[in-house]
Amino acid sequence: MLEKGGSTSLEWLGQDGQIVTWLWTRTELAAAIERRTREGSLSRFQRRQVLARLDSLAESWDEVADAVAVRSRAINLLARHRIRAADAGQLGAVLLVQDHVAGPLEFVCFDRKLALAAELEGLQVLP
Repeated sequence: MLEKGGSTSLEWLGQDGQIVTWLWTRTELAAAIERRTREGSLSRFQRRQVLARLDSLAESWDEVADAVAVRSRAINLLARHRIRAADAGQLGAVLLVQDHVAGPLEFVCFDRKLALAAELEGLQVLP
């Protein structure tokens, strides 16, 4: 069962498999999987399959691990935007990476508030 935007995300992943994500992303994804299991949306068998797919995907992505730098950016973002702390961490991480690469990054986001904050910070937001 795919989350909202899952099909679109898989299509983009097929076109560009280079993923950079925040250190906490894997924890957020695991939390969503466990929540769906508790709610009965995923069976125990499906849970194991999805967690294995997450482990496989996580091996292929790069993680932003500088928690202190991301935290600093996240705190500043919370003062400017109506977003949750975890979302501020995601946005802080992408802005930290953006400072070190040539050209704009594409920020994949299906949360309206986070997408707006990312756009206001000058990022190209998909979809």
